[in-house]
Amino acid sequence: MRNCKYLAMALVALTPLAMSSFPVRAVDKKDNGKTIKDSEITSVIERRLWKNPATPSSQIDVRTDQGTVTLSGSADNLLAKERALEIVETLKGVRAVVNQIEVKPGTRTDEEVRKDIERALLMDPAADSYEVKTKVSGGVATLTGTVHSWQERRLSAEVAKGVKGLIDIKNGITVQYKSKRPDGQIEADVKRRLESDVWVDDALVTVAVNDGKVTLSGMVGSAAEKSRAYSDAWVAGVTAVESSGLKVDRWWSRGELRRKDKYAATSDEEIKKAVQNAFLYDPRVHFFNPKVEVKNGTVTLTGVVDNLKASQAAEQDAENTRGAWRVKNYLKVRPVKSPSDADIAKNVKSALLWNPYVDRYQVRVSVYNGWTYLSGTVDSYYEKWFAEDVASRVSGVVDVKNNLRIEYDPAVGYSYYPYNSYYSRYPYRYYQYYLGSSDRAIKDDIEDELWWSPYVDADQVNVSVSDGVATLTGTVNSWQEQQTAVTNALKGGTKKVVNNLKVR
Repeated sequence: MRNCKYLAMALVALTPLAMSSFPVRAVDKKDNGKTIKDSEITSVIERRLWKNPATPSSQIDVRTDQGTVTLSGSADNLLAKERALEIVETLKGVRAVVNQIEVKPGTRTDEEVRKDIERALLMDPAADSYEVKTKVSGGVATLTGTVHSWQERRLSAEVAKGVKGLIDIKNGITVQYKSKRPDGQIEADVKRRLESDVWVDDALVTVAVNDGKVTLSGMVGSAAEKSRAYSDAWVAGVTAVESSGLKVDRWWSRGELRRKDKYAATSDEEIKKAVQNAFLYDPRVHFFNPKVEVKNGTVTLTGVVDNLKASQAAEQDAENTRGAWRVKNYLKVRPVKSPSDADIAKNVKSALLWNPYVDRYQVRVSVYNGWTYLSGTVDSYYEKWFAEDVASRVSGVVDVKNNLRIEYDPAVGYSYYPYNSYYSRYPYRYYQYYLGSSDRAIKDDIEDELWWSPYVDADQVNVSVSDGVATLTGTVNSWQEQQTAVTNALKGGTKKVVNNLKVR
């Protein structure tokens, strides 16, 4: 049973007065974000952390100084610390984030943590082939070994982070390329990656390469865009990436400096080549070489992969490509050496038990011919999504049917997912109407979400709400911006979105 604190919060949430607990920013569409105060940034961050069940908001302190945000306090797992960073980076006005959150996990021995990391790497259908060794001391895991790309190095660390009991990870994995590439080839490849990434305005980014080291300079619109540019720069042959020269503007650069043709029509052949290039740098996908066809901006994927996560990753790569407005995923999931249903169920249960987000729930798992069914009860939609994501990473899983029920907490109202996540394609499944909010309160919250998003030009989006249903009108620059606006509306607490936004 929930304690009295949550009961009181639930009762307050049923009245419009609840909104006064976290007052939304008065949206002034004329300032374009140029006068964002540090106090406003701090306030919106605290609201975002409070509404997100994956972050212990009561244990996290926020301080902002000239757009640089410092997070301090504590969290009980490494994923929560990184989730807080991700939330802050996707807010307008944030120049940089200093993440000083201290991880204080429950009592687990270093040997238990080490064994679980090794099992997690072995069970992951992409990371199982990497020659990675793990040592754990005082809750800090050190990964060593050799892989063939920076993306494989990063993936190994991401898999390890899903194990509870970790305080930090030191990634000592070495990237050993098969051959050395000339600086000119590396520079051209980095520019192509930046150009095809719909979340990066490449016209404002300068690329220089010297002896394999990439230096990025120029301007980006958010801390999240800076992180994406950094990741994009790690193409084959790169030995280091320096991105300190990328300055984050205090407002989303949609004025004279913004590239005029970033969202201009892209030919089907250009889209196809960009998607294929994205596959080359995705360690979950490149081995399978899916077939790509593009017609009028619609990307169709066909072929065979041996795990569900590869199919999902391929679809996400295509969605993130400039010019692609729709993706049809017909990839067949066909494990080469499929474990028995009993072994798959056992491995999924193990993965759920060692994950710090969902280990405390009694999630029931059943498997039939690789189709994995999850049932039981969790506290939030984020945890429901996370359980499904964990299961999809296990070898032998062909698909996941997520029947987990939500124990709805009106004190929180709803939860949401990272921008650009696989499940943002199905937003109605993962958002819930904020009980007790008036149409006016929902409208204010939606406009607040749109205003603070670095991915949406709030000046171009009009919001109306009737009986809890939000209608969006106006004109945006890309299909991705349109989808992000819908996601923002759902974050604002609406139970449904009528999307009448037009795309230039």
